[in-house]
Amino acid sequence: MAAASNSVDPRFERIVELVPREAFLGPGPWRITVNRRHLQTPSADPAYIYQNVLVALDAEKGINNGEPFLHAAWMGAAQPGPGDTIVHVGAGSGYYTALLAMFALPGGSVSAFEIDDGLARRARQNLEPFANAAVVEGDATALPLPECDLIYVNAGVVAPPVSWLKALRPGGRIILPWQPLDWIGLALLIVRKKAGFTVRPLMSSWFIPCIGASDAGQCSKAPNAAEARSIRSLWLTAERPPDETAVAIYRDVWFSRAGSGDDIRLT
Repeated sequence: MAAASNSVDPRFERIVELVPREAFLGPGPWRITVNRRHLQTPSADPAYIYQNVLVALDAEKGINNGEPFLHAAWMGAAQPGPGDTIVHVGAGSGYYTALLAMFALPGGSVSAFEIDDGLARRARQNLEPFANAAVVEGDATALPLPECDLIYVNAGVVAPPVSWLKALRPGGRIILPWQPLDWIGLALLIVRKKAGFTVRPLMSSWFIPCIGASDAGQCSKAPNAAEARSIRSLWLTAERPPDETAVAIYRDVWFSRAGSGDDIRLT
C-alpha cells in the first residue's frame, strides 16, 4: 500500500501497519472479489484480506470495503496530513476512516458520514479507539459539513454538491469518483483556489452511487470519455456561467477543459 500510494508522507507504511483491516470487516470467512469473481475465503485467516481485494460489507446492496491499492493511491494524491479537518463521505464500516484519522494526527479530526444506519452503527463501534474520529449517520449531501481541508468521497457522484465545495478552506481538496455517465468512472482531485477550483483526473474508479449526488437529470451537457479526462477546472454556475470551454454542465456546477484562472478570463 505504501508503494501504491506514491505518498511523500513517511508515516504511510506505519499507519497502515497499525490499523488492522480485519477489525472493521466482521468475523470471517469473508466474501471477497478478485478479478470480478466473487469468492468466499477458505477460513477466517486474515491473510486472505491482506491482498488487494474488495470485501463485502453488504453483498445485497453492493457495499464493499474497497481495494486497498486504490485507496492508497487516493490518499497519496489527496495528502491527508497532521492537523487536517477531514470529512469522509461513505464511511462504510470505518476502515478507511481510521486510516484518515491516523494521518490527521496530531491535532486533526475526521467526521465520517454514513447514510446506511446499520453500517453507521458498525463504524461508530469500530472507531471507538480513535478519539479524533466521529460518525454522523445521515445524508452528507443534505446535512451541513464542517469547514474542512479534505473531503474524501467513497460513493459515485454525478456532480459534487455546492455545499461540499463551499465547505472547503482555501487550498482544500475533494477526492471523489466522478460518474457522469454509466460507462464513465473517473477519480478526480478537486482543489479550491481563489477563483474556481482546479481539477486533476486520476485513475478509473467505480463506486455505488452517492444518494443525493447522482441525479443525471440535472445535467444539461454530458462529456464523452475523452472530454471527461480533459477537464482542468470546476466552477459554480452562480459565480460564473458556462462558456465555450465547458465539457460538462450541471444545474449548480460545470467542468471546463481550461485551467482555473489561467486560461479563463474572469469577469
